[in-house]
Amino acid sequence: MTDTRSQTQRLIPNHLAIIMDGNHRWARQRQLPGLAGHRYGARNVRPVVEACADLGVTHLTLFAFSTENWQRPKPEIDLLMELVSETIQRELAALHERGTKLEFIGDRSMLPQEVQRHIEEGERVTQDNQTFRLIVALNYGGRWDIVQAAKSIAENIDAGALRTQEVTEEEFGRHLAMPKIADIPKVDLCIRTGGDLRLSNFLLWELAYAELFFTNTHWPDFGQENLEEAFDDFSNRHRRFGTRTQETNSRASH
Repeated sequence: MTDTRSQTQRLIPNHLAIIMDGNHRWARQRQLPGLAGHRYGARNVRPVVEACADLGVTHLTLFAFSTENWQRPKPEIDLLMELVSETIQRELAALHERGTKLEFIGDRSMLPQEVQRHIEEGERVTQDNQTFRLIVALNYGGRWDIVQAAKSIAENIDAGALRTQEVTEEEFGRHLAMPKIADIPKVDLCIRTGGDLRLSNFLLWELAYAELFFTNTHWPDFGQENLEEAFDDFSNRHRRFGTRTQETNSRASH
């Protein structure tokens, strides 16, 4: 659904999350090897990041590799890990120049050492940037995140640093991967490319009251026009956050 509002009336999500899906199908439609779609998809990251920043988004979280993706064929996993390192190396200077702060969430322990080195380098180089925040979910799963938060809380209780009665939703949220990065606003909108209508274990806690937008456009073809379509749709949403009296489609946090 496309809104008839003018550009000045379009509401922009403060924190946008994107499930980058459809690389393999994009390649098959063009009679290319399936893995080629991942390479084209990796090349599309910086244009989308720049389009988001230009449109007024301040925080962007990308779902790059899930905890379930380890079940894919080894050649595909190897390529995906290679592309993470290549993309950081290729795009880091341009992201840094635009004032982008690069951060990663997920379990790094299973990632190849080379990938871990490039992640650490990207975070170190951009740590003082404040213009835009790019968060990459790598070896991340929403269920993994909730379980590791529960373990962290249990350890704090065992150590006497936390009492059971102090475990509130707010406290629980502090132990999740995303809030460990300071000053991250809640997700306003999640876009999934590629046509599937599911979250695939992405940010299960954070997306509780986020708006969802699904597009048939595959990730390698996704660009500013698609972002504007999603933002126009977002502008028409009435965000009640479980109440009947509070209706807002603004960027207010939930």
